[in-house]
Amino acid sequence: MAYNKYLICIIFCLHLIGYSQSKENKIPLTQLITKIEKQFDVKFSYAVEDVTNIAITPPNEMLSLTQTLAYLNANVLLNFKTLDNRYVTVSVLNKTFTICSVLLDSNSKTPLIGATIHINNTGLHTVSNNKGRFKINGIPINAFITISYIGYEEKIYTAKQLFSTVDSCIELLLKPSKEELNQVLITSFLTSGLQKYLDGSTVLNTKKFGILPGLIEPDILQSIQALPGIESTNESIANINVRGGTNDQNLMIWDNIKMYHSGHFFGLISAYNPNLTNKVEVIKNGTSAAYSDGVSSTILMHTNDKVGNSFSGGAGINLISADAFLEIPLAANLQLDISGRRSVTDLINTPTFTNYFDRSFQDSEIKRNSEGVNTNSDFYFYDYTAKLLFDLNDKHEFRANIIGINNALVYNEINSNTATESKSSSLAQKNVGYGANWNANWNSKFNTQLIGYYSKYNIDAIDYRIINEQQLTEANEVLETGIKLSSNYTVSKFLKLLMGYQFTETGMLNQTTVKNPDYSSTKKDVLANHAFYVETEYHKNNSYLRIGARLNYYEKFKKLLFEPRINFRQQLTAAFSIKFEGEFKNQTSTQVIDFEDDFLGVEKRRWVLVNNNTIPIAKSKQASLGIGFKRYKLNIDLTGFYKIVDGITASNQGFYNNFQYETANGIYTNKGVEFLINKTTQKYSTWLSYTFSRNDYEFASFTPSEFPNNVDIRHSFSVGYNYSITNNFKVSIGANWRNGQPYTTPVTGNETIKKGNTTRVNYDAPNSQNLDNFMRLDASLSYSFQLSKKIKANLNAGVINFTNEKNTINRYYKVDPTTTDKTIQVDNKSLGITPNASLRINF
Repeated sequence: MAYNKYLICIIFCLHLIGYSQSKENKIPLTQLITKIEKQFDVKFSYAVEDVTNIAITPPNEMLSLTQTLAYLNANVLLNFKTLDNRYVTVSVLNKTFTICSVLLDSNSKTPLIGATIHINNTGLHTVSNNKGRFKINGIPINAFITISYIGYEEKIYTAKQLFSTVDSCIELLLKPSKEELNQVLITSFLTSGLQKYLDGSTVLNTKKFGILPGLIEPDILQSIQALPGIESTNESIANINVRGGTNDQNLMIWDNIKMYHSGHFFGLISAYNPNLTNKVEVIKNGTSAAYSDGVSSTILMHTNDKVGNSFSGGAGINLISADAFLEIPLAANLQLDISGRRSVTDLINTPTFTNYFDRSFQDSEIKRNSEGVNTNSDFYFYDYTAKLLFDLNDKHEFRANIIGINNALVYNEINSNTATESKSSSLAQKNVGYGANWNANWNSKFNTQLIGYYSKYNIDAIDYRIINEQQLTEANEVLETGIKLSSNYTVSKFLKLLMGYQFTETGMLNQTTVKNPDYSSTKKDVLANHAFYVETEYHKNNSYLRIGARLNYYEKFKKLLFEPRINFRQQLTAAFSIKFEGEFKNQTSTQVIDFEDDFLGVEKRRWVLVNNNTIPIAKSKQASLGIGFKRYKLNIDLTGFYKIVDGITASNQGFYNNFQYETANGIYTNKGVEFLINKTTQKYSTWLSYTFSRNDYEFASFTPSEFPNNVDIRHSFSVGYNYSITNNFKVSIGANWRNGQPYTTPVTGNETIKKGNTTRVNYDAPNSQNLDNFMRLDASLSYSFQLSKKIKANLNAGVINFTNEKNTINRYYKVDPTTTDKTIQVDNKSLGITPNASLRINF
């Protein structure tokens, strides 16, 4: 014991000596070993790889050999041991130690708060605090430490690189990533993982996602509805309305593949698994010239794009579905990422499933009772993704991916009068995408990206109506192939140029077949588009400007369309900034509603291509001006916008009025103001958002020609509060309130009208009434814990509409079959109180 105390004292004293000399120049350890061998006439035995790249401040030359070796043992992660008076062995230590570092921006030297630090293959991890500091104990000597922070280059260190005997923490400088011109403006927005970029886009990082009211996981398309200006009037992510647009006006791209379908459970659950979709950009205006289509918004979904060096994954289950994902390193430069999810609702019945089922199918044949007919149904969904990442070298990267989405429904009818006659109806809805891209960094200033993709969407239904023995078969199919070449040139650290070319060919099929009576209709259309785009991006100090243009040429119509874009932001003071965004966009595909009972009445929309006549190319013009305040972790944003979309058709608006069966082209104009105030600290985040807008149609051939839009929501409020009780336990509560959407009533005393042999509802002035106001309170909680050093678990629970408000989200009328001069009011209801819970395990 005395010897050990004496040795510790020597090491401590020598440590102080070493610290006092820390300002001296370090020399390679191999050079110091040679010097010691000559000084004491000894011989060191070591493996070259163990001492290479190690530098050390030389010890005082007055020390003895024993003191010198003790100094080396205290300052280098090696074991120096004398065998006799002549030989000294050098070996690698088999122990753990503590690392402590401070993360700073390499340019401004400001601390990086909330960076993620993982000790690979150990399960150890932490985040940097409000000073950018982190400390982890028990680090194996041969460990690799990965440090990542959004907007910065990921860094991987060896444990030896971060070892220090100095009491103060080592400073580590992180460089902004290659996307530094698009750097993060607000690092934590509403909740962790939600961020604002300089160009005005909102980014959701699902792997760092915190908690939002009612959600048990970062459902991509549910989460973005927390942003002002984004609504879903019927609670469906398959019907997201961005600044008054319809869902088919949202461009959705998953890893460079254009997607034509977005939901499971016919719109109540996002079809994009968040476990590998780890970054989502939502752009309402000022879109880059690299993208067209989607006259209302652009939603870009990105999966992991970096080859890792450790095996990881996770699995989870909730009251609707189960899923799993894996990130599998196949080699130092090759990785495979896979994920899969499937509903469990056909195996077990839960209150969540019951509420979702009733909500999804309430206005379909599945829930309609027919005299003398018993029914039952079977529904399930699944999705899968896979991505292969290959880094040929430090200049060339190849990526290939696939995504599949599937919803399936089987509906059985049994004639109770005969007890034997039974027929099945079915519905299958799929979207499959394949993509590949090659990224080439030719030099420090010039890089290119070549993208190719293939997307296929189809929905097929067989509807057998047992009472009249009629069979209806329907199909809607979309096939799209695309190729895109982009080149980026860095003129200076302040200025970048983008140029590119894109070719897209889209084919669509619509088919309807009826038996008894026999009828068949098939329509195919193909449209090819060539596009050239150019853009410049400037960012220096407090000014940001992105300006570009896109030229589209449609072969079929021999038509050229020019689309200018601008995105400008200026920091006026340390707290205040202004922004201006504007864009022209066009769209050549749309969804129409042909029949009330399309696809069993569950999915009433089908995709069609424009023909530049009865279905024109939709064109949008939009401008917005805003002011922002950011200080003391308080963010305030006020934005006014004006948007006009020309080329909409009556058949894709879902009218329940006298224009329901009319064919006409028109426009809608939406103007309004969006306001958001958000206060975020380490313990809590609270926010209030408000949107005022006025959204009106104009159809020149209708009377009246102007009337409120179907999604004209004048006032919409959202409030929320997240609180971290501990680092592992978080709660969230929030409320949504908005005006009820417009609807049309029949003419009082003259409710129906006869046209030929058909009796229809005789509607009054279109959209002249509003439903009762919509109100919903949601809550969530999240608890994380360690099952072992390598396995982390999360237990989440949430309740949607916990006050069980009876909200009406749609209202229309139909002719009473028993008294044809009267009508029946049909109300679609929102979700009632709907609990859900999930358990996730990540390793």
